[in-house]
Amino acid sequence: MEILDSPFFELSPIAMWLEDYSDIKKQFNIWREQGVQDLFSFLQEDESRILECARKIKLLKVNSKTLELYQAKDFEHLSQNLSLVFKGDMTKSHIKELMALWNGETHFSNSAVNYTLTGERLDIQLKGIVLPGHEHDLSLLLITTEDITPYTEACRLEEKSRHLAEARFMYSPTSLWVEDFSRIKTKLDNVRALGIEDFKTFLDVHNDFINECIKDIVIIDVNQATLDLFGAPNKDVLYKNIHKVFAQEMVKTFREQLIELWNGNIHHHREAINYALDGSIRHVLLQFTVFPDYLDDWGMVQVALTDITARKKAENYLEYLGKHDVLTKLYNRAFYTTEINRLERNMLRPVSCIFMDMNGLKELNDTLGHDVGDSLLQRMGNILTQLVQQTLYSACRIGGDEFVVLLPGADEAALQNCLQSLQELLFVDNQFYSLQPLNLSTGYATNKDGERMEDMLKRADMAMYQEKRAYYLNNNRRTNTP
Repeated sequence: MEILDSPFFELSPIAMWLEDYSDIKKQFNIWREQGVQDLFSFLQEDESRILECARKIKLLKVNSKTLELYQAKDFEHLSQNLSLVFKGDMTKSHIKELMALWNGETHFSNSAVNYTLTGERLDIQLKGIVLPGHEHDLSLLLITTEDITPYTEACRLEEKSRHLAEARFMYSPTSLWVEDFSRIKTKLDNVRALGIEDFKTFLDVHNDFINECIKDIVIIDVNQATLDLFGAPNKDVLYKNIHKVFAQEMVKTFREQLIELWNGNIHHHREAINYALDGSIRHVLLQFTVFPDYLDDWGMVQVALTDITARKKAENYLEYLGKHDVLTKLYNRAFYTTEINRLERNMLRPVSCIFMDMNGLKELNDTLGHDVGDSLLQRMGNILTQLVQQTLYSACRIGGDEFVVLLPGADEAALQNCLQSLQELLFVDNQFYSLQPLNLSTGYATNKDGERMEDMLKRADMAMYQEKRAYYLNNNRRTNTP
């Protein structure tokens, strides 16, 4: 046994063990005689058989690197404490060695976990070889145990980081898309190579370029928040119905994105409109970024979609409140003022208007309460809404019981038609609410050549107040008649 005296064995920078497996070979022969053919299943049925084999291994010699690695004082110190070295779940690694030898192989290799005599964990790469001339009885094997603890710790850390990144992606509350934009980059590079400088004009001329780029987007993955946002039960359903998510509005949004990318803005954001699979709208804040390792080809980009539908609804409602009267749903005085200024600047003429004041509302509030008065105001709002629907006219509540209908583009004939329609709507409503009929004082006007909007409105307002004064004078006469 020349290797026992070889200086290379002692000087090796890798831990080396010389071991005698002959008793394992004898055990194999016994099992074969007993009819064992599938050793793997046989050992798994009773793991004590694996440990029994391990105890049959005889340790012959180790080198200095082995004593150093396992923190042993000498060979005796190591051999008497092998139970500290091979502890824990060693059966999974040792069964691989046994299977290799059972199958007649003279080499085996696998990773395993050992421990130093002071209890420190060692991740090792174990390699074994049956030395020549000992194949028949396995009486001499050379085992090397290379310490790969730093490597395996790095692998575990990498795997942990990968799992953490995957978890952050999958369970992020924000909709995340990983996509491949490499074909789009190629298209942009080809356009630039043609000498195109004004990319916006290029897109105006070549509208199909945007659609071609959209088709070149490759979706790599989406997270759970994406499925939840768009109402998809799984990724396959989402991918098959992606055309429903990105409807016609996507063309405008993606055009802006292409311009950003053309200008070198590989990190950008903008608001966009998407749709859930049930057709409901999704307002989103789109944030686009190219991953650092893919700046050259855009082979992996991330698109984050933050659902701002609720915010948009709130903004729209606040905008609605800023222009509308809550009770009647008509435009309010702020809108009326803005619209008058707009019509003054606009050259569209003629413009007509109708001023209205509800007669008797104050007395009704005083006698029957404001709830009844509010009901009449709501009826008035419904009448005027019907009056102006499907027209460019706008109906406004500018005071407690004062209303104005603005009729841009309406001459005197159109104004009279509108007044006729108003009377018909009032008649129908009062028939339905015969116990509390609506009664209006009205004034109307159409602007004259060169007349300012303000003067035309004053004429209509004055006409309305004259009619209102006449209404109350007539009421007083009837009240005072004996």
